[in-house]
Amino acid sequence: MLGLLDGIEEYNNAGALIGIEGVDDGELLGALKRMNPIKRQRTVNKLSNTGSPSRGSRAEMEKFFGELPAHIKEGLANSSLRLADSTIYSIKPVTSKTIKLFETQDDKEIGLRNISNAKLPKNQAFLVSGIYLLAGVSADGTKDKIIATEFKGLETFNAIANGEFNLKSNKKQIVPETSNAVFKTAAYHQVPIGYYKLANPRLIEDDILIEMTVELGSMDGVAANTYIFAGLHGTITTP
Repeated sequence: MLGLLDGIEEYNNAGALIGIEGVDDGELLGALKRMNPIKRQRTVNKLSNTGSPSRGSRAEMEKFFGELPAHIKEGLANSSLRLADSTIYSIKPVTSKTIKLFETQDDKEIGLRNISNAKLPKNQAFLVSGIYLLAGVSADGTKDKIIATEFKGLETFNAIANGEFNLKSNKKQIVPETSNAVFKTAAYHQVPIGYYKLANPRLIEDDILIEMTVELGSMDGVAANTYIFAGLHGTITTP
């Protein structure tokens, strides 16, 4: 256990990474008793150091340390993994009333999506702090034109704004059926365009299926070559 301490100083809630919630851990207390006084004090300082308060989605992620898989906890504790800001995104056409943003047949491709098979790679856990949903009309259906599309808020995409979305991970709800109107943020200058901040962030583990579905009540007014950009924003573990 004590071999993991070198990498934990930068985190608040570091005890959750090495499996201790207090001073009643027998292995830890025994190791502390066997140390010389100087080394013991340095070790206690590491365990009690909370550092500067974290902010934003990083602070939210640190609250979930206790829920991380063991191999990811160990990677963070020994510094083989770190925390980083990230947005997991996917672009899909609006060709029916049901749009699945992440699918098992998807391949990672710059400008279209940044994960494959609707799953995070090994050793990556991601805390969803907020969600982007934007729409745009491509010049045509070719890949280059889709990637070059200007994506905007839903204010002028009425059929999409009046639909619903949901987000699941491993078949468990992160966001249940919710109106897409929450993404109409043009009048709220304190948040980015098309961004919905989750009051209840949720963790997505590696190699677990991610499902985000947009459901429309009508296709009326949806132009040909309309595409949706969905982005899951938060903090991820990364080498």
